Amino acid sequence: MRVTEVTERNLWNKALLKLSYTHILQSHEWGQFKAQYGWKPLRLLFEENGLVRATASILRRRFLHLPLCIMYVPKGPALDYRDDGLLKLVLATLEDVARRYHAIFIKIDPDVCLEDFSSPSAQVITTLEGRGWRLSSEQVQFRNTILIDLTREEDELLKAMTSKTRYNVHLAERRGVKVCVGGLADLPLFYEMYVETSTRDEFIIRPSNYYRDAWKTFIEANLAQLFIAEYKGQPLAGLILFRFGKKAWYMYGASRDLHRNLMPNHLLQWEAMRWAKAQGYTVYDMWGAPDVLDESDPMWGVYRFKEGFGGQFVRHIGAYDYPVSRFLYRPYAVTVPRYLEALRKRNRRRT
Repeated sequence: MRVTEVTERNLWNKALLKLSYTHILQSHEWGQFKAQYGWKPLRLLFEENGLVRATASILRRRFLHLPLCIMYVPKGPALDYRDDGLLKLVLATLEDVARRYHAIFIKIDPDVCLEDFSSPSAQVITTLEGRGWRLSSEQVQFRNTILIDLTREEDELLKAMTSKTRYNVHLAERRGVKVCVGGLADLPLFYEMYVETSTRDEFIIRPSNYYRDAWKTFIEANLAQLFIAEYKGQPLAGLILFRFGKKAWYMYGASRDLHRNLMPNHLLQWEAMRWAKAQGYTVYDMWGAPDVLDESDPMWGVYRFKEGFGGQFVRHIGAYDYPVSRFLYRPYAVTVPRYLEALRKRNRRRT
């Protein structure tokens, strides 16, 4: 197996798209964006007899002012997880890279479905644990999601929705809500709505520059599309759809308190799905679902909204860490999540 480092955008994205497993967070653009915020990307290409077998976009960040770092492979590495031999080779490479850069640990969180113990995920978990990887206490991305199959006809997609969701989609249409595509000039407006949403729903968001750079990077690369729902010229809600390969991800959504009775969010999702289907995407990822399907989960309300569109709830194996320095990893794994949760609680009170 030949392992090489790739820096050129087109070469990297084309290699990633040759695999059965692809993810937008493994794209060149995600590493390019994160490089503006203290992370250094390292992109490894695994080839055998001229064929791309795997890729791993690794993000590296210095830890404090020490000659140490932490490493993260967001929603990767990308490979056929049914091939246990290939998985072991890629993991061994990641472990070696982590040691070479004096990492405290390296984290991965691929979208490997957790179904039952007869599924491929059982072997993946066995392989990870057998090599010293452990389920992480810090799940950076959403562990679970809801997927909608866009290969069906529009009538079938509508029929798959709950009657309430379908009614709300048509209600918004009847009452004059319109959905249009937006561009870079609309990003300040979308961020204003995002701030209003975070205040209303009590979740923490980053400063505007962070989102502007993220959204701008992907829109300019033609890998994201903004949609805005309006009523009589007034913007009511918006979403940004990221896309890569054959999949589209609903990653950011925002809405105002104005005219919420017109159900603009329902029509917004439906029009985004129709657009993605027309563009040839086969899967619509709702990006985020609860860890526990129970009303006590903080994401329960969001889940019920997403569930109404008739998708499939999918559990993933979650994030796994490989501790390079077990002496440093243990206090990090215990202290950092507690510190971050304390910051979130403080920011919620401020909000």
